[in-house]
Amino acid sequence: MDVTVVVPTFNEGPNVAELVRRLGDVLDDDVAPGGGEVLFVDDSTDDTPAVIAAVAAASALPVRLIHRERPDGGLSGAVVEGLRAATGQHVVVMDGDLQHPPEMVPVLLTRAHESGADVVVASRYTGRGDAGGLDGRWRRLVSQVSGLLARSMFPVKLREVSDPMTGFFVVRPTAVDLGSLRPRGFKILLEILARQRLSVVEEPFVFGERFAGRSKATVANGVRYVQQLTLLRFGRLSPFAVIGAAGAVLNLAILAGLQGLGVHYLPAVVVANGLTIVTNFLLQEHYVFPDLRDGVHGFWGRFVRSFAFNGSEAVARTVVLWWIVENALWHPEIVQALLILVAFVVRFVFQAQVVYRPAGDGTGRGSAVGPQSVTDPSRRRGPGA
Repeated sequence: MDVTVVVPTFNEGPNVAELVRRLGDVLDDDVAPGGGEVLFVDDSTDDTPAVIAAVAAASALPVRLIHRERPDGGLSGAVVEGLRAATGQHVVVMDGDLQHPPEMVPVLLTRAHESGADVVVASRYTGRGDAGGLDGRWRRLVSQVSGLLARSMFPVKLREVSDPMTGFFVVRPTAVDLGSLRPRGFKILLEILARQRLSVVEEPFVFGERFAGRSKATVANGVRYVQQLTLLRFGRLSPFAVIGAAGAVLNLAILAGLQGLGVHYLPAVVVANGLTIVTNFLLQEHYVFPDLRDGVHGFWGRFVRSFAFNGSEAVARTVVLWWIVENALWHPEIVQALLILVAFVVRFVFQAQVVYRPAGDGTGRGSAVGPQSVTDPSRRRGPGA
């Protein structure tokens, strides 16, 4: 086979026939001269396996089914099992709800052949891509923030990836060390890209509306994503957290010491913030981001950006501290500790995305092609399609 389309499913029966029909329309001899197939890896608790079997019996496009009685690793585990069982030289991974348009598959495969890349990512956040199919502004915001956090934790490996949260991509299975993957949750692309070094290009696409059924996204999925991200990037986040904790202790010690000498708490806070900002920066240079010091900024450029951002954040934090202490709680050390904790994630994202940004665009937007990549079948499919 030239192409295997791996579709992880969980109670997606109403979508199966339409998905296979549309994939059959686009996986013609021009796209897959050596043949194409659809491989469903199913964890359903309803009649979806029977639906897949019925559709396979009537389809001209070869359809296979792996039904997992004991799902391991969630959606990510299903995709990994599909990659192991795939026979295609290229594997397309996509959802079964038709929010990933089948008409986009030939575009991704063409990009894979032309670029020679290990992975082609269908991105909602590059070029003329769009995430409009997500349910509401809140879901779109969560998606963007989650992607930003992932890129902050993996600024090198995700340098050219604007949408690490997508579940729509093409991969060369021979380029992926499946044994190194530890699938969990539902963000398998992040797992693949974070575990190894692969060449990546992006293609914009428009995220569509669900054909049938309901979204499987839950708060529990969000918690699992944070756990996945933390486990993948624990190495960089851990020393950042240790330095941040040491800086917080130093900050509070300076604050308490100056107040013990009779200094008013506001100037004491300013001095404590200034000293800890400089100390934290020097420690981060050597223990958190040593591999990124040859990025787009030199030492003084990194220092100025770090000091300006952290100084501005410290000023805002001091204003909040003053208001709380004067109006609600006369314990500046307690308030300061809570505000430092809240600012931790914000400061980490800024350091990784701005101060230590790797050389190159860093957003993945430079790898997109032109308007012909927009998800409009009439623009992409030839006369014989």
